[in-house]
Amino acid sequence: MTNQDILDRLAAVVESRKPANGGDPEKSYVARLLHKGPDAFLKKIGEEATETVMAAKDVDHGGDKAKLVGEVADLWFHTMIALAHYGLTPADVVNELARREGLSGLEEKALRKVQERERLGD
Repeated sequence: MTNQDILDRLAAVVESRKPANGGDPEKSYVARLLHKGPDAFLKKIGEEATETVMAAKDVDHGGDKAKLVGEVADLWFHTMIALAHYGLTPADVVNELARREGLSGLEEKALRKVQERERLGD
């Protein structure tokens, strides 16, 4: 089983929990977040991002790396809920990462700035 298979399986579970697909907010955490709407899952993403930063800072001072892994997993999971809400999948993110492969981070950032200026100029 590949990492992509795991992401795809998890994405399918998240998709199945959408209220439109019969997800029951009384029985499913994912369905509850999706039922509450973007404010609920976006707040969770913010909380998990903060917890990820704090865990990383702890690792810098001898903390447990497993805690960092757990927080990143929580962050990824909640971002997958957001992706599903907006009709996107982990594959969309993986494809974007593949598109960026081989570009330096500085080149990629400069390209995004140019594209944004062009978009705003239209």
